[in-house]
Amino acid sequence: MNPIKFFKRLSVTKKVMTISIALLMIGYIFCLPQQLFHVPYSTVVTDRNEELLGARIASDGQWRFPPRKTTPEKIKQCLITFEDKHFYHHWGVNPLATGRALYQNLKNKRVVSGGSTLTMQTIRLARNKPRTLGEKVVEMIWATRLEFRASKEEILSMYVSHAPFGGNVVGLDAAAWRYFGHAAEDLSWAESAMLAILPNAPAMIHLSKGRKTLLSKRDRLLKQLLEEEIINASTYELAVSEPLPDEPHPLPQIAPHLVSRFYQERNGLYTRSTIDRGIQTYIESLAERWSNEFNRSDIRNLAILVIDIPTNQVVAYCGNVHFDHKQGGSQVDIIQAPRSTGSILKPFLYNAMLQEGSLLPKMLLPDVPVNINGFTPQNFSMQFEGAVPASEALARSLNIPAVTMLQRYGVPKFHHLLQQMGFKTINRAASHYGLSLILGGAETTLWDVTNAYAQMGRSLSNNSVSPNVSQRKGAQILLETEGIEQTSSNTEQINRNHKNNHNEQEKREQSNSSPLSIEEGSEETGSAKAGAAWLTLSALTEVNRPEEIDWKSIPSMQTIAWKTGTSYGFRDAWAVGVTPRYAVGVWVGNATGEGKPGLVGAQTAGPVLFDIFSYLPSSPWFERPTGVFVDAEICRQSGHLKGRFCEETDTVLILPAGLRTEACPYHHLVTLSADENHRIYENCANTEPTIQKSWFALPPVWEWYYKQHHPEYKPLPPFKAGCGEDAFQSMQFIYPPMNARIKLPKQLDGSKGFITVELAHSNPNAIIFWHLDDTYQTQTQDFHKISLQPAPGKHSLTAVDGEGNTVSTTFFIE
Repeated sequence: MNPIKFFKRLSVTKKVMTISIALLMIGYIFCLPQQLFHVPYSTVVTDRNEELLGARIASDGQWRFPPRKTTPEKIKQCLITFEDKHFYHHWGVNPLATGRALYQNLKNKRVVSGGSTLTMQTIRLARNKPRTLGEKVVEMIWATRLEFRASKEEILSMYVSHAPFGGNVVGLDAAAWRYFGHAAEDLSWAESAMLAILPNAPAMIHLSKGRKTLLSKRDRLLKQLLEEEIINASTYELAVSEPLPDEPHPLPQIAPHLVSRFYQERNGLYTRSTIDRGIQTYIESLAERWSNEFNRSDIRNLAILVIDIPTNQVVAYCGNVHFDHKQGGSQVDIIQAPRSTGSILKPFLYNAMLQEGSLLPKMLLPDVPVNINGFTPQNFSMQFEGAVPASEALARSLNIPAVTMLQRYGVPKFHHLLQQMGFKTINRAASHYGLSLILGGAETTLWDVTNAYAQMGRSLSNNSVSPNVSQRKGAQILLETEGIEQTSSNTEQINRNHKNNHNEQEKREQSNSSPLSIEEGSEETGSAKAGAAWLTLSALTEVNRPEEIDWKSIPSMQTIAWKTGTSYGFRDAWAVGVTPRYAVGVWVGNATGEGKPGLVGAQTAGPVLFDIFSYLPSSPWFERPTGVFVDAEICRQSGHLKGRFCEETDTVLILPAGLRTEACPYHHLVTLSADENHRIYENCANTEPTIQKSWFALPPVWEWYYKQHHPEYKPLPPFKAGCGEDAFQSMQFIYPPMNARIKLPKQLDGSKGFITVELAHSNPNAIIFWHLDDTYQTQTQDFHKISLQPAPGKHSLTAVDGEGNTVSTTFFIE
């Protein structure tokens, strides 16, 4: 052959070989997929200490917990001893073991030995292909490639996370819980040995069949561990004496509604929650006890939420009771279900008005019949007291003072405030709710309510005002999620991000900033917030209505700020309590929405609340914030700032904004006869001896009810006859108010009903003459109340007393 042609061919051959080798190297480098396993995982939820709360099966029907990152030492020793003694010394393939297996298989003309390393078995689990000679070659190639990519510990963790352990149990964690009822980290040597041999033949060796073989193999492995001095003789004796488990254990069912929630929001993920397993299990048993009591009254559902205020973390989440009953609404997570608020929002209005300076704690508020465009609120007691101090009205949860407060503050402003506080379900226009917003006209969740109360307590938790400290509106319920802290408000974001692993961490970090934090605008704003919170919570410690619980009589009971609420129709019973350490929310009712006569917050949710606080660690009450309040002289009788004629006053601490409130409008300087039995007009003052005196006088309607509850109250004496006109309003309509729209009810026989009108007069002996549309009707004395039957349309009602004083009102009959 021509030498030139020979060398040319040789050069081409070298190039082809070089290219072939390069292609083979490239193929080898990229032969292993970036993600080995494409299988669904169970949803697993643990408490703050990583104790299992519960789990939900994977979508393919397998109990396959999310992959581990480490392998417990005992199971590691057992696996390596049983499966791959040279695991730490080969590069994915053990040539000696492979050769020995090939020789044995050829000699016996059947597969009697696999020779696979743990790395090769990991590849086989990932590929899940039929076992052929070609597949074995692929496994060997991938195994060596995996050794370059991952550490030995990572490979072992992959294996134990995906190895079959019999039935529908896959992975070490699921196996430890299903077979032994505890975590893999707590496995004994005997338990570890049993689990180490199961993946070798999971279908043939099982608790219900092949128990003798299983026990024999386990003990043989323990013997090997003894011979190799991995365990000592006493450990060996104890291990072989342990019996095999009889049957699989059920997984824990703690906080099942929370687990179900994460199953929807974080399917297939491992979630370490903020729940304290000890507190959670006690709360659940307490809820079951109370639920059994309420069941006698056909009240079937109960939910409890406990938030640790200093850490802003949920420590107990009882979404409902009797989760396993699957009836009576027990599957509904009430903590996340919108329910009518009842009176539970009243403290936030009180707090807001204190903060802006439109209310003082002892300021008198009207408690009289009202009709606001057909809206006629009633107190729970169905009684009126004329006037009540604001803090007492809050403590006693009186409805009419609350409506008056909201009317002054403004529905749109309060609606906006609630939305800023995190009440996500109050999402309709303010006009949709109107004044009923303060009495249960809106729906919210136990989650949002308890968080709002916790936020109020948290503003005082350090007894200092930090003007620029960010505070999350929603309490945390997730702890560690791949190194990122999360709150319940962004679980939907997490779920979406999980679909895109490349951008997941960046998106989660972004979701942890706005809108989960609120910044105080200034030191003054922060001070007002802390001061108003302290005054509000202090007022709520005095809750003690006749129908409420007398918490002060409970032995060793710590001071608690608490509030109850009952929705219209007795459908929802609420109770929320706050201490410096905890905020606790309780809801009692029926998830289906039907009301029950005994379903009252004070009688159902309230006792549950105090039972919870009697278990939780107590703490001293909040210290009063420093540098927040100013001294102010307050009228003792009206609660307003001292007026010109107030004689009895108290010096109290109020917020600086409160200095803008009105001075006392109820104390007047009046001229009296010497015996103080009559008032004297100026035109008569020179004809007889007189005295001047400061007098506390309420508006006529307030006075009418107030004096029935306050015997010490003295109405103004009547004017001496014949001395001129009265400068004071002597009478006032109780009903109907000006421009009221009234729909007359029908009688039993179908005929048109009546309207009952009522008037209050400061002179108990006055005679009143009634006129409807300028037509005289009748006269009254002592009790000024008459019934009328006006036609549809606009009407004018006028009352005239014996001294010629006149008062009128206009109303509409629909």
